[in-house]
Amino acid sequence: MPATLQITIPLPPGYQAADVLAFHSRDAEGVAEQVSAGRIGKGVLLDGVAVLLEVTLGESLARCDVHADGALTDAARAMIDDALLNILGLRIDPAPFLALAGGDALLGAAARRSPGLRIVQSATIFEALTWAIIGQQINLPFAIALRRTFIVQAGRQHSSGLWCYPEAAQVAALDAADLTGRKFSRSKADTLLRVARLLDAGELSLARDDDIATASAALLAVKGIGPWTVNYALLRGYGYADCSLHGDVAIRAAFQKLLNEDAKPDIARTEALLERYRPHRTMAAAHLWASLSHAD
Repeated sequence: MPATLQITIPLPPGYQAADVLAFHSRDAEGVAEQVSAGRIGKGVLLDGVAVLLEVTLGESLARCDVHADGALTDAARAMIDDALLNILGLRIDPAPFLALAGGDALLGAAARRSPGLRIVQSATIFEALTWAIIGQQINLPFAIALRRTFIVQAGRQHSSGLWCYPEAAQVAALDAADLTGRKFSRSKADTLLRVARLLDAGELSLARDDDIATASAALLAVKGIGPWTVNYALLRGYGYADCSLHGDVAIRAAFQKLLNEDAKPDIARTEALLERYRPHRTMAAAHLWASLSHAD
């Protein structure tokens, strides 16, 4: 039986709705997301049920209308609450980073310019991890196109017509040819299938309450997953506050701009530069990315 819910979530003072809407509208042809003024529609499979999350942003509240194509299990209801916090970027409070870095000579000006900047997460940890794998070592427009293909190949259409981002079970059922025949490299396809099958078999966990060090080590042990992918998954999936994105090209480019140097710092130096912002390196990454669009 179809199910509907309505959930209201308070938004903190200074909440920057425009940033959240921009994150979810990165794909202008989005098959699993629809974004309009003050509204986000997100399709996702939760415990096997196709669910449409319709989030309407007000000044101090977000109203979330949930439309499920089947009965919602207790697990699915918990996943909905989890997904909404992710979609709204409410996992990490930006204030502690601002207190740490507001007077910093390197990143302070960028932090003060956007005090309410937030890290928006993917709806599920699995979505964050697979998006990180898809985006490895390719440019953003191509990664977005591959993600769209991935959703249609493995996902399911909600009764509204919006596609739902898949869970591990649906991806595990694919063959590599389902992806390589649609512009995925063989290594990328194999890594996506490997991760999905490990999860589907219960040999890998992406539980939110997993110890971060243990979860990181388990992911690093999977062939095809390196430190950048793990840190990006921690950032976009777990909402972990101290991810070090020192291998990220855009982070290095942001430091180059702030340092007014002729070349990007290498990975080792970037890691050292980020150390000053521990234990808030995730927010440091957010402000570094944002700084690239500042017309300084």
